[in-house]
Amino acid sequence: MSTTTASTAWIKTGLVALPLYGLILGFTTRKPQPDQVVDPGGWAQFVSSPSYLVEHIASSVVGAVLVTFGTLALGTFLLGTRAPRLALWGTVLAVTGQTLFMVPGTISTFATPAIGAAYLGGHGEVMAVEFSPVLSLVTGVALLSTVSGNIVLGVAIWRSGVLSKGAGLLWIIGTLVFYVFGAFLGMATTNASLPTQPVGAGVLVISGAWIAWTVLRSRTAQVSTAAYRPSDHSHDRVSHHATEVKS
Repeated sequence: MSTTTASTAWIKTGLVALPLYGLILGFTTRKPQPDQVVDPGGWAQFVSSPSYLVEHIASSVVGAVLVTFGTLALGTFLLGTRAPRLALWGTVLAVTGQTLFMVPGTISTFATPAIGAAYLGGHGEVMAVEFSPVLSLVTGVALLSTVSGNIVLGVAIWRSGVLSKGAGLLWIIGTLVFYVFGAFLGMATTNASLPTQPVGAGVLVISGAWIAWTVLRSRTAQVSTAAYRPSDHSHDRVSHHATEVKS
């Protein structure tokens, strides 16, 4: 198997991870989380349930791997199109954001259930526990980086010349609906998840599946990866130029 063929296979596999990630997001955000302040008992029961832990492992651990792999595959694919700079910046920003999201994601997955269980066990004072303000800063940077990176990737999809402009537009819409009108708005208002999150996740599924299907049924990925493979003639020209400079 040549390097180009292997790269093409990895890109296609990574692109399939994008709609899978969207499906996980949609499933795990289908039930709005109760407001911790308004309904502490309901919140404690919600976060201490076994399903909460399983679903957060799926979204914050498995999902993090899928979205990182998928974003890198999308960025690599787009490097061989008409929007290489947008692809590079979008990939860096989006992957940085998803990496930073693993910090609050880990706390939500493992620390929050313990707090809920302690409250149900009669330790009401546990609700007074506050995390460092640095956590809010990290979450804010993660949100900004993820949103901006995926918007840039959406524009790169639009300008690529090989992927559908509709897929790029849906990628931007899904990003805004899930992260801005879902996650951010929920944290800023009720401190709970909103119904807009599964809606945004559904839009990302459609866009991701559209992108993956387009690449899987064509030879575009192979062309894109080959576009940046230096040819023997290029190597000869560089070597000849280096010899002239040295002499």
